Amino acid sequence: MIKILFVSLFLFLTFILNAQNVVDVFKPDYRNQLFMDVEVALAEAQAELDIIPDWAAKEIKSKADLSYLSSKDIAEEQEAVRHSLVARLNVWKRSIDRNAAEYLHYGATTVDIWDTVLVLQIRDTIDLLIDDLLEIEGYLLFLTEDNLYTYMSGRTLGQHALPITFGKKTSTWLAENRRNIERLESVHLKVKKSGILKGAVGSYLGLGPNAIETEKLMMLNLNLDEPSKDDWHGIRDVFAEYALTLSLISKSFGRIGNELTLLQMTELGETEEYLGNRSIGSSTMPQKKNPRGPGELIEYSRIIPRISEIVLDDMVNSFERDAEKSDDELRLISISTEAMLEKAKPLLRDLKVNKEKMRQNLDITNGLILSQRLTFFLADKIGKNTANDLMHDVAKYALENNLSLKEAAMKNKKVSENITETQIDEILNPETYIGLAVKQAELVIKEIKNKR
Repeated sequence: MIKILFVSLFLFLTFILNAQNVVDVFKPDYRNQLFMDVEVALAEAQAELDIIPDWAAKEIKSKADLSYLSSKDIAEEQEAVRHSLVARLNVWKRSIDRNAAEYLHYGATTVDIWDTVLVLQIRDTIDLLIDDLLEIEGYLLFLTEDNLYTYMSGRTLGQHALPITFGKKTSTWLAENRRNIERLESVHLKVKKSGILKGAVGSYLGLGPNAIETEKLMMLNLNLDEPSKDDWHGIRDVFAEYALTLSLISKSFGRIGNELTLLQMTELGETEEYLGNRSIGSSTMPQKKNPRGPGELIEYSRIIPRISEIVLDDMVNSFERDAEKSDDELRLISISTEAMLEKAKPLLRDLKVNKEKMRQNLDITNGLILSQRLTFFLADKIGKNTANDLMHDVAKYALENNLSLKEAAMKNKKVSENITETQIDEILNPETYIGLAVKQAELVIKEIKNKR
C-alpha cells in the first residue's frame, strides 16, 4: 500500500509539473508519457498480484521515459503497422529487456489503454480549468466588493426597471462562477472513477481471475479512484457530461460578454474594457472604443456548445464497443474552454467601471424609474388599485409632455393632495430605493469566501 501511495504521488506531481496549461495536456509527448504511465501502472498491479514477475514490472517502469519513445520512431512504425498503440509498443519494446517485454501490455486491449489515457487527460484538464475559475473568482470578488454601493439602473427587456447596484449585478456573475466550479468538481469525481481495464467486450476476459483487483490497483497507481464496475465504453456518458458542463460554463461567460458589450455602448458608457494606452478601436473612426474581450466570450459561447453536441452524440453506440469518435472534440472543447477563460481574466481584472456614468444614467428617465415607489406610497392613502391606475396615467402624461415624474405627479390633483414636495423628493431619490441589493451581494461574497 505504501508503494502504491508513493507511485501515485510521484505520478501526480509529474502531471502538475509538466502540464502548465490545457494545451500541454493534449500535446503528443504528454499523451505518450501518459500511455507509458498507464502501462507501468498495469504492470505494477499485475506484479503485486503475482500475475507477472516483479522484475519485469521494474524493468518496464525503468524504461517509461519519452527518451525511449520518440515521435519520429512512432510515426515510422505506425506507417508500417497502421495501429497507433501497437506502433508505440513496438518502439518502446526496443529499449526493454526482451524477457520483460513479454509482459508489457499483458492481457490488455487497446481501447482500455487509450480510454484510460483520455480519462487522465480530462482529469488534469479539469484541475487546470478549476484553477482558472478560482482566479476569475478572485477578480469577481473584488469587482463586487468595490461596487456594493455603485448605483445603476436595473433593466428588464432593455428598459429601465428599478434601481440596483453594480455590485448586485456582479454578485450574480460571482455566484454563477462558483456553481461552475462545483459542476466541474462533480464531474471530476466521476472522471476519477472512469479508468478502465475490462477487456475487449468489457467482461474482463483475457485478464485472468484477478482482473477486477488488477483494475483497482492499476487505477490507484494512476491516482485515480476505484473504478466503476460497469463497462462504460459504449456509453461514454461521463465524457458527455464533461462536455456539457463546459458548454454551460461557456454560456455563463457569453452572458457576461454580452452584458459588457451592451454596457460599453456609446449611449450607456457604464463600463469599459481596458485595452492599453495604444489600442485603436477603428482604422477610420478614431472615436470608437470597440470592446474585444466581450465579443470573444460571446463567440466561444457559440462554438463550445456546438462541439459538445458531437461529444453528446457519441453516447449513441452499437453493442459493447464502437470506435471512439469524439476524442478530437474532447481535446478541442478543453483547449477552447481554457482559451475562453484566458480571455475573461484580463477583461474582469482590469474592467473600468464608470460609477458616475451609472449614477447619471439612473436619472435619464426623469424620475420615472421610481414610479413603483410612488405608487406604493399612494396605495396606503388611496388604495392599491386606484394608485396603480393613477400612476399609469401620471407616467403617460410625463412621457407625452416631456416632464419629470415629480412635475407630472404634482400637476395631478389627486397625487398632490396626498403628498408633500419634501416627501416626493425623498421618494424619488434612487439611492434610497435599492431594496436589499447591498445585503444580497454581501451574503454572496460571504458564501464564496467561506468556500475558498
